[in-house]
Amino acid sequence: MFMLRMTSAIALTIAMAGTMAHADTKPAPKDIVIVHGALVDGLGWRAVYNILTKDGFHVTIVEEPLTSLAEDVDATKRAIDQQTGLVVLVGHSYGGSVITEAGADPKVSALVYVAALQPDAGETSGQLLSKYAPPSDAMRATIDRSTPDKFFYMLPAKFREGYAADVPAKDAQFLADSQQQLAEKAVAAPVSVAAWRTKPSYAILTTQDRAISPELQRWMYQRSGAKVTEVAASHAVFISQPEVVARVIEAAAK
Repeated sequence: MFMLRMTSAIALTIAMAGTMAHADTKPAPKDIVIVHGALVDGLGWRAVYNILTKDGFHVTIVEEPLTSLAEDVDATKRAIDQQTGLVVLVGHSYGGSVITEAGADPKVSALVYVAALQPDAGETSGQLLSKYAPPSDAMRATIDRSTPDKFFYMLPAKFREGYAADVPAKDAQFLADSQQQLAEKAVAAPVSVAAWRTKPSYAILTTQDRAISPELQRWMYQRSGAKVTEVAASHAVFISQPEVVARVIEAAAK
């Protein structure tokens, strides 16, 4: 009788342990939310989208208005709210500032910075950009150029040089002629929280970037402790090397 009771107790303990272990295991994120950067829209992410969806992920691309940091964060939060499970939140360029704040949402499990700004709480995009000089004359000219109502843009003739040097000329010209201008006040607004301080972050550092200095990228990503993948690519790495970008996003989902 004693052995029977002992055997039953052991069996019950093992069963309970298995149930608890199962309860504590969170499912891997299957929802990916992508936030594009300044001067472009979400269409350039089609190749990355195709890879991720083929691999079984549900992908949402945020078309933020680029009118203010607060409005861009709100647009991103709406997209996060629509997801049914945990989310990997991806930001490119200025979109990195957006996901740094929006990523505080409990649904977000990891952050991916693609040649992106990664401010700390209280920092602005403009402060980070001023830390290292822009690597190209095209971007230096852009910083001083805006519309009468204070929206940044890049001269189309200089776009490929400064933004998409490794993208085919016709595709780069399309990007130049379909620019999504960024409000000056968006880069002057500080983020209120830095989600990367409490959540794992991954980063793609573009070593041939002429828009955001590779040195600035390295400094930001070392500060945050992000898992960094260096790629010999321009600022438009999501177009020129979509497979690499997709693999990093998938790694963050695991």
